[in-house]
Amino acid sequence: MAKEIFHAVGRRKSSVARVFLAEGTGKITVNGKELLDHMRRESLVIVVRQPLEVTNTEKKYDIKSTVSGGGNAGQAGALRLGIARAILMHDESYKKALKAGGFLTRDPREKERKKYGQPGARKKFQFSKR
Repeated sequence: MAKEIFHAVGRRKSSVARVFLAEGTGKITVNGKELLDHMRRESLVIVVRQPLEVTNTEKKYDIKSTVSGGGNAGQAGALRLGIARAILMHDESYKKALKAGGFLTRDPREKERKKYGQPGARKKFQFSKR
C-alpha cells in the first residue's frame, strides 16, 4: 500500500504555503531545498518546526512544501500554519496541543494599502499653516 499523503494550505501576510505531509524520518523540504537553505535564518527554522515540537513528531513525518509570495518571515508563518493543519488531518488527537500553542489560528494582519494624496498608508505630508 502506498503512503498516505496529507495536504494542507497555510497563509500569512501575502505568502501561501502548500504542505504535503507523509510518514517518514523528519525531513523537511521547501521548494526543493532543505529547510535551513531556504529560510536562511535559524529563528525562522525554529518557527516552522514549532508544531512538530509541540506534538513530539519531529522524526515522524516527512514534509514537502511549496511556498510563494511575501518574504522569509511571512513564508515561515505560512509553513507553520500549513504543517499544523496537515498534522491535524493525520491525527485529530493533537488538536488540543496545537490549539493551545496558537498554531491553528491564521494571523489576519495584512499590509495596509497606500492611500491617495498621502506618501504612505498612514503617513501624512507635513502640515504648513503658512
